[in-house]
Amino acid sequence: QVRLVESGGGLVQTGDSLRLSCVLSGGPFALFWMTWFRQSPGKERELVATINWSGHTEYDDSVRGRFTISRENAENTLYLDMSDLKPDDTANYYCAADRSLTTFRAAANKDEYDHWGQGTQVTVSS
Repeated sequence: QVRLVESGGGLVQTGDSLRLSCVLSGGPFALFWMTWFRQSPGKERELVATINWSGHTEYDDSVRGRFTISRENAENTLYLDMSDLKPDDTANYYCAADRSLTTFRAAANKDEYDHWGQGTQVTVSS
């Protein structure tokens, strides 16, 4: 059974940096398309960044240039390096995984994912 566990969230100030991690167990990590989503109270869960099995990445416009998604297949771990954090980045961050995705368009749709972590809270104070 595939399990995803996120870590690294916390309370930071505007302009700070933070690294989130997501460890996948119970499946072949290298074969999964991996994505970070986030959700704030009262808002829909939204795409932050996504990475396919080849390491190709896409970002939401709101984080491009500030966030970097990466994966370390040898460690079964997905990362999200966040810099220049803003109060609007405050949210619960979730990692998601799926083996059947083939396009970035599909990867942007949260309903396409079979596996989710429990989330890690990021709070950015002004």
